[in-house]
Amino acid sequence: MKRLCSVLLVLTLLFTSLCSTTAYAVGDGNVDNGGGGMGQGTSTDKWSPGNEGVRVTVVRASDHAVVTTPIDLTNKSPSDIRLHFGKVSKLSYTGGRGVSPSGSKYTYVNPAQALPTIISSGSGNANIEAIKSYFTDEQVIRSIAGMTGMDFDTLVGGDYKLLIEPIAYITFQGVKVAMTATESALYNEQVGGLLRSKMVSLSHKNLPLAMFLEVADLGYPAWSGSRSSAASDSDIKSSLGLGVVRFKDMPAESPEISTDNYKYRVNTEVITSVTVSGGQSDPDNPVSVTFYIEGRSYRVSNVYYPNGDSQIAWVRWTTPSTPQTMTIQVSVSGGGSTSQGVITAKIADLDQNEPPNPVADDRNDSYTKPSVPSNAQVTSSSWGVWRPWWKAYWVWHSTGDDSGYWCDHGWWEFDFDRYHASLSASMSIKPDDKNPTASGKTMKSGYGINQTVTANVSTNQSSAVTGAQNAVTYFPEFQYKSFWRLLDRSGGSYSPTFEFKKNEYSTYNRRTHFTPIWIPDGSYTPYTWLIDCWTPTGMLSMNLTDSVTISGNLWTDWHIAPQNPN
Repeated sequence: MKRLCSVLLVLTLLFTSLCSTTAYAVGDGNVDNGGGGMGQGTSTDKWSPGNEGVRVTVVRASDHAVVTTPIDLTNKSPSDIRLHFGKVSKLSYTGGRGVSPSGSKYTYVNPAQALPTIISSGSGNANIEAIKSYFTDEQVIRSIAGMTGMDFDTLVGGDYKLLIEPIAYITFQGVKVAMTATESALYNEQVGGLLRSKMVSLSHKNLPLAMFLEVADLGYPAWSGSRSSAASDSDIKSSLGLGVVRFKDMPAESPEISTDNYKYRVNTEVITSVTVSGGQSDPDNPVSVTFYIEGRSYRVSNVYYPNGDSQIAWVRWTTPSTPQTMTIQVSVSGGGSTSQGVITAKIADLDQNEPPNPVADDRNDSYTKPSVPSNAQVTSSSWGVWRPWWKAYWVWHSTGDDSGYWCDHGWWEFDFDRYHASLSASMSIKPDDKNPTASGKTMKSGYGINQTVTANVSTNQSSAVTGAQNAVTYFPEFQYKSFWRLLDRSGGSYSPTFEFKKNEYSTYNRRTHFTPIWIPDGSYTPYTWLIDCWTPTGMLSMNLTDSVTISGNLWTDWHIAPQNPN
């Protein structure tokens, strides 16, 4: 009922005692604010509360192009402005235009409906709800359409947005200046930091914090920094001093899918994910994603994200037991439309290339010690889930003397719940316990080694993360190629242990790998790639090594002598 009231009903809005006009809410304001107390000014460097306005620019939604000359609205009559920077929008400055001081006559418009307070000060804070209500009111939008030369129906038809920027009228170095927040940062750079040193509470705090985005839009990010401290020039230019109005009756954009291809192993629990964007998905306009895998469908409902942003959606499943190339179809539905995507998953069996049986007379006279390889290693990952919540904003609508009704003009806000995962591991090799002459980690070639890999995965969203599931060990005698051992896994899913499989060539059926008798003395270093710890943003993996020292060979442990005839 609250959304019905704010979108479909005819609303009666009261603005000032000078204007009592029936109007409709046609816009959706993406704007928040901050600010705080002010410092003490001087006769040459000062600002008085209320000396403010806004710059309004019509922007095409599809490519963020500026389509009208910006207009400056203010309740004041700043006829004494001696320095300004023309009618230039933040988008133009972001596109590379430099700030250019001008001494020409400053032009402005006094709107029929007075602006609410825009810039907070020591005498009071601006009301963000009042600012949103003002810039989403039909009569205000009609007035802006007329001022900019646009047809009202075209403006609100869904192809355009309004960029609004706070303006301050200040006295700097004895000169009255008009500037937006972006212009204050650019001008401060131009004058070597003098503006910030003289006017920091206004130029770098209350003016830029008068408006910033709740969610990313027009290529600018949502502001997550301080709402009460002075900002840097770079933060002002990139993220502050702007609000965006899009229109509630704009047609819903179709959701889109961004996909990646995957390489998996057989019999492995994996995470497959896509990124969904386009339009806005909230409980009033939900998006769902369906994965079609091996004849089964996996549906992910309630995929929410703000306008201009995106959300990862994923499914957890187990790969088949045979190597193959799979095609995973993905569909996303929302806003009355459906989009399709395709993922290719190549599934390999690593348990196919165990080393051959070593024999006592093996030789490799051309052996050269190889460099230890390094595969892709990612030990941490982070992701998030947008969580919508309704922010109520009750407005009284008068229907006559002493009568009327309250209506909730609220909107969906979004919080971003952050999650993470990290992988740690260690590898240890030692001479096999059946080795009769080993001492510590020194052994003779031809005998076996044992190996243990311990892994640990930590996360604050275990449902979205698998443990490390595979470890593959490569050996220097094969140049870390050609042959390898897929280790056995045991223990808990998030704290597993990996060891060699039982060796069919071992007399005692040991979990061992036999070093070749011809391997030269010195360091002998197996290499292990720990893999298949899956998260929504990909696979975590680690490169691991450990060494034993080879000194001599097993033939020196054999003694042959004539039999004593007695």
